[in-house]
Formats: sequence, C-alpha cells, structure tokens
Amino acid sequence: MTIVTEPASDAALVARCRAGEDEAWRELVERFSRYVYAIAVQAFRLPEHDAEDVFQEVFARTYERLESLRDDAAIRPWLGQLTRRLCIDCLRGEAREEPVEEPEPPNAEQIVERLDEALDVHHALDRLSGDCREVLDRFFARDESYRTIGDALDIPPGTIASRISRCLEKLKAELVGRTEPVHASGKR
Repeated sequence: MTIVTEPASDAALVARCRAGEDEAWRELVERFSRYVYAIAVQAFRLPEHDAEDVFQEVFARTYERLESLRDDAAIRPWLGQLTRRLCIDCLRGEAREEPVEEPEPPNAEQIVERLDEALDVHHALDRLSGDCREVLDRFFARDESYRTIGDALDIPPGTIASRISRCLEKLKAELVGRTEPVHASGKR
C-alpha cells in the first residue's frame, strides 16, 4: 500500500526554510525550478546559458533574502518578480553590447500569467487522488480515448466520461480561492 502525502503549502514550506531545514530548501527549489526557468526561457527568451545564470541567481538571492518576504504564502509571486527583474537586468546587460529597443519582450507578462495559471493547476492536481490525476492526465495530457483509458485502468469505457466529469469538479473545487492572484505584498 502506497501512502500519498499531500505536498506542504507554500507558506509551510517557506516557514521550514526560515527554520533552516536543508530538505525544505531542496523542496523549494524543486517546486519552483520549472517556474523560474520557464519565465527566463519562455517569457524573456533568454538563451540557455543566460537562463541558467538567472536561475542560479534567483535561488541564491532567495536564500539570502527570504527574511524580507512579508507573507510566506506569497513566495511564488515574489520569486516571479525577482526572476523578471533579473531577466531584465540580463537583457540590459546584453543591450550594452548590442543595441536593443526594449529589454522586456512585449508579451512577457502574459506568458508569466499563463505560467502562474499552469502552476496553480499543477498544485491543484497534486491535491487530487491518484485515480483522478491518472484519468485527467491520460485524457487531457496524453490525449487517450475513453477505450484506451478504460483498458489501461480496467474501467468500462462508458464510465470514463462520468469519471472525468467528477474529477474535473474536484479539480475546480481545489482551484476555488486560488483564482485571485497573490501579490508580492501578500495581498489578494
């Protein structure tokens, strides 16, 4: 029997980091690494070597300055803002070498918003049962048919649609309350 533990909230994870737990720092980096890297690569279109430098600097500064975070639950927007500033600094540094009209790509904010939404859905999916995660992943991410899902999970294909519907309702319930963005100040 596998015991599934619910991931700690962002606030609880930050509190553990503030308490000096090494494992909490590893979890924090793991939890937000894709988010930080995606902002650098997708929103700001930094080359890989610059994105890696920004990534390293974001987590180094996080380690150094976590005490300045006023609301532990606001870690994601705080990291997002820090990442954006460092990406802009990186682009400005390149602009000194070769002229660039605008350091921030015009659609960077929209891309960051989509990344925030994707992270919200990812965290909500983590809180669902393994059965729901499996069905939703197979249907939406892997684009499997009802029959394929039914065969793989030993469920009648006619039951798959209702299972997906119930799991989507559970996902929606997990997302309620997460639709209002948390700003770096911690206010919704």
